Amino acid sequence: MNWLDICALEEINALGSRIIKGPKGDIAIFRTSDDQVFALDDRCPHKGGPLSQGLIYGKRVACPLHNWQIDLESGEAQAPDTGCAHHHPARVASGRVQLALRDAG
Repeated sequence: MNWLDICALEEINALGSRIIKGPKGDIAIFRTSDDQVFALDDRCPHKGGPLSQGLIYGKRVACPLHNWQIDLESGEAQAPDTGCAHHHPARVASGRVQLALRDAG
């Protein structure tokens, strides 16, 4: 996998996010309270709300438009809602946030 260096981990607040431009639109990189990072397309599968502006709870983000709960690891909406935000591999290596881009579907 080809990893892209994005930023230092401390440049993303705990329970916060950062947006980067991807080849198919914005990608939100989320940091959990225990310093894990996850990356999803910055569009809720429901109505396209900006997930980067949602609140992070554990390993989920709540869409700011209609409070859909999106799993950060998979991008899957939590029941009873259905749909999926495209997930991108992300990691922290030597204190740096890295992202691997791959096409949807």
